Amino acid sequence: MYQDPFSRCHPAVNFCFFLAVIGFGVVVQHPAYAAASLICGIIYYLILRGRQGLSFLFALLGFMLAITLLNPLLNTSGRHILFRLFGRPYTLEALCYGGILAVIFALTFVWFGCYSQVLTSDKFTALFGNLIPSISLLLVMVLRQIPAFARRAKQISLARGAIGKGSGEDQPFRQRLESSVGILSALTDWALEGSIVTADSMRCRGYGCARRTNFTLYRLSVRDLLLLACIGGLSFVVMLAGGMEASYTPNLYFSYISYGFPAYCLMLLIPPVMYLRERIRWNRFKFEI
Repeated sequence: MYQDPFSRCHPAVNFCFFLAVIGFGVVVQHPAYAAASLICGIIYYLILRGRQGLSFLFALLGFMLAITLLNPLLNTSGRHILFRLFGRPYTLEALCYGGILAVIFALTFVWFGCYSQVLTSDKFTALFGNLIPSISLLLVMVLRQIPAFARRAKQISLARGAIGKGSGEDQPFRQRLESSVGILSALTDWALEGSIVTADSMRCRGYGCARRTNFTLYRLSVRDLLLLACIGGLSFVVMLAGGMEASYTPNLYFSYISYGFPAYCLMLLIPPVMYLRERIRWNRFKFEI
């Protein structure tokens, strides 16, 4: 499977980058910063997923539209009333606030989607295996169980259908509910039995009895150190510069962006720029051949 240049960096670089990007994305509500984070996140997500990521982005667009339009129905704070719906004011300030909440919601999902593609379970274990071995093992097991649960649920559903206990859309709601409860019960039994087997296996292997030694393929290179310094320096510049204040209710207020915004954009563009640089070099080599 192809990995972009940023995915091939040391796990510490990946973790620090996503920690900074997601942290700033959730905390900062300035529209310029949120829009930049969402656009760069979509670009990198499409680099990682290709056309397969378009369906997720289209679904996310629907959620954003719903959050934007529904927020003024719940939050009526604001001075500029656009119209009244069911006797409640539908204000411009609440609509803008719903829009920024939708953008923050979307960028969080997009960047976490990139995180799941880049910082895989083996990288997470290599990064935190010595510091928090128990929690690291637990997280890896939980992340592993998510696709396993989906596969097992499909197998159970097919098996129940083969013996005449399946559920279809044409069947009554009660029968479909009973079938779903049966599948959930079988999944629970399978998960509990698997956890016991895993615990016994780890105990027999001596896990947690003494200090562990580990082998990792990841070594910090000069490029990784430069990237860590770049991410740390740009994050410091963004926090030092300020200019990220924004208020939506009861009045709209946005502070003027400062020199921290270009630094923020540079940090967001690190993975796409690395990908673009590699593609340019690759095409140049192909042309020379």
